[in-house]
Amino acid sequence: MNISVVDRAGYNNKSLLYSATRTVTRQQPVIEKQAEDKFETFLFLPEGAARQGEGGLRTQGYFKTSLEGKPLITVVTVVFNGEQFLEETILSVMNQTYENIEYIIIDGGSTDGTLNIIKKYENSIDYWVSEYDRGIYDAMNKGIALSQGDFIGFLNADDLYNLEVIEELSNALSLNDFDFTVGVVNLINRESQTIGLMRPLKSLDYNKGQYIKMPTAHMAFFIKRKLLKQNGGFDKVVGLSSDYDLILRTLLVTNRVYHFKETVGSFRDGGVSSSYFKSFLSTYKVHKKNGIPYQKRSSVFLLSMLKKIILNFLPSFMRVYLLKRFGSGRFELK
Repeated sequence: MNISVVDRAGYNNKSLLYSATRTVTRQQPVIEKQAEDKFETFLFLPEGAARQGEGGLRTQGYFKTSLEGKPLITVVTVVFNGEQFLEETILSVMNQTYENIEYIIIDGGSTDGTLNIIKKYENSIDYWVSEYDRGIYDAMNKGIALSQGDFIGFLNADDLYNLEVIEELSNALSLNDFDFTVGVVNLINRESQTIGLMRPLKSLDYNKGQYIKMPTAHMAFFIKRKLLKQNGGFDKVVGLSSDYDLILRTLLVTNRVYHFKETVGSFRDGGVSSSYFKSFLSTYKVHKKNGIPYQKRSSVFLLSMLKKIILNFLPSFMRVYLLKRFGSGRFELK
């Protein structure tokens, strides 16, 4: 299919400053549903409860698709009352060195200044919607249903991509065929200071019933959309560790992975998953769902809680030593 770039006469000139707006077209994509798909795909989300609005390029009649040598990459950001860091997050997508990016923002009905920030950039965002949802992973599933890209990545509303990461993904796709990605992520605090690194596991071999730690930071995980639609999205029942569950389910069906050569971006400590008890309990549910024996999943839960309690009461230099000496090797403090 030949896709021509839209004539931009009269188009918002400020939007053209951002690479992610340079491949729009007036040609509306055809929605194709496969029998094995567990997700229905939409260009516009059916109206949900307490909708506050929707917008973006799609609502103006502009669309995107994969081009010759430039596969479409979708980034989904979900947010609720995230005005403090959301603009930085948006700009880390808008300013990517790669052009063919589809950006979708799902807002859970924010009551702060979040919507004002989204509307400020709505001529560069492909689609946004603000309405009630049943939590972060329900919102991410909405984003999956709206996605058209060959690959999908998920960027939380206080995290940042390094500006060349999606170009690296595209370049890798031109050389190899793979199903998902992993990579190194900086850990930053609320003041944007780098305090550590989050590394993927060295071995991603996994069988159901076998214990494995979190394989990679969620923001380093881009997955082929076709595979995600067939394998299912985020399981809302397991709660805060739904990303962990999704990655484990992916490892059960494929080991075709690309390791980013450069750091993917920065994960900001102190978000939703920093409710440690809830997070550990959610991880316990994932282990139970994936057949991890009771004794093993219980010991992981208790040891994780104990480790966190002890670390919280130790001086920082001792925390650094203990994590380096006895930690998993995946997470390192600076």
